[in-house]
Amino acid sequence: MSSATLVPLESGMPTTHTGGCLCGAVRYTIDAPITGLRACHCANCQKHTGTGSSVNAVVPSDKFRITKGSTRKYDDAATQSGRTLSRHFCEKCGSPIYSHRNPNPGFVVVRAGTLDDKAGLKITGNIWTSTAAAWSHIDPSTERHPENMPAPAPKP
Repeated sequence: MSSATLVPLESGMPTTHTGGCLCGAVRYTIDAPITGLRACHCANCQKHTGTGSSVNAVVPSDKFRITKGSTRKYDDAATQSGRTLSRHFCEKCGSPIYSHRNPNPGFVVVRAGTLDDKAGLKITGNIWTSTAAAWSHIDPSTERHPENMPAPAPKP
């Protein structure tokens, strides 16, 4: 039985999500809807996860909080984008939990596999497809970028 507390929006998307690591030492809450997942196929995410990509929910930093335990951090300065990425993981079981750029741009990237309830979530975008592993399936109906996401348009 899941300990997730889900509060549906009018659209049916929950606004509160919970999750944690494999051993249960780290738990978190996200107080925001997750409308889609992004897969990152960069070489560093492949190494970090031991798979062809990391699948992530991008959420506002102020809506994510650790509710139990604490994470260890690895500052990955060798990213293809040239940015330093702080990768947070459980110090007991090693589960990757989330990451953020430095300086933090106002969002964190939560590993989707750590969510308690993944029902209804699907990959809607892919980044760094130019370095995707040959075995990775990238759904052609999703948004795809050979490198990182393009910068947002300037606000008027």
